[in-house]
Formats: sequence, structure tokens, C-alpha cells
Amino acid sequence: MERGLLWLPLLVMFFWLAWQGSKEYQKVEAYRAWAEQFERAKYDIYSVLAQKGQNLTWGKPTPKGPIQLETFSLLDVKQIALLVDDKKVDLENIPEKGRSIELEFLFSESTDSVRVPFTEIPLAAEWGKYLLSALQNLRSQQNQ
Repeated sequence: MERGLLWLPLLVMFFWLAWQGSKEYQKVEAYRAWAEQFERAKYDIYSVLAQKGQNLTWGKPTPKGPIQLETFSLLDVKQIALLVDDKKVDLENIPEKGRSIELEFLFSESTDSVRVPFTEIPLAAEWGKYLLSALQNLRSQQNQ
């Protein structure tokens, strides 16, 4: 009887971990179906981000698909910054660690900004570099 009581917490932990894994798998599969409509997309536990043409869409992943989706145009963006622990960081000299990692999009016509959370600094820096170059290309095409 005592041995059964000792193993019970381990059995409960096993089922809890299996349930969490199943939930995360459902999130990834829902993201995969959602991301097919975009040219470029990223998934992590904090957010999903996707690009189609000049529009960016981001939201929060759930097992039923992304929710709280917001879309904005890169043409409305004035500046893109990588924030690590709420401090702007140079995209070429990224820190190794940070608690809060976000790409911040500042808009030209309003004081509002959009902050897309990331789990990894290198992934956020890669997206930041890519979107900055895409923004520069869009602006140069507009000026022609």
C-alpha cells in the first residue's frame, strides 16, 4: 500500500506531462494550417508572426488556432527595434541572455506601437533584420 502511494505522484505527473505535450502539439498543428496562407511565418510559445506581401499578422497561439490576431502594413511602420529586457539592442551585437525579448514596431501616424514577443534573441534578431530590409525595399519602390 505504501509503495502505491509513493508511485501515485509520479503517475499523476506522467499524465500531466502527456496532457501538456498533447496540448502543445495541437497548437503547432493549428499554427501549421494557419501559416500556409503566408509567405513567411514563425511560431513560438508566446506568439505567432507571419508576413504576406507588405502586411504582417501576429497573435497568440492556442490549440484551436491563433487568437487576438492583429494585422498592419509595413508601409505604416516608421521604425523596427529589438527590445531585450525593455532596452533597445543593436541587431548586429545581440546579447546572449534576456528575460523579455520583443520586436517593437513604431508607426509613423500614431504614438502607438506593437510589441511582438519572442522566446529566443537570435530568432528575434533574424526577423528584425529581415523586416528592416523588407521595409527599406518597400520604401525604395515607393520613391521610384
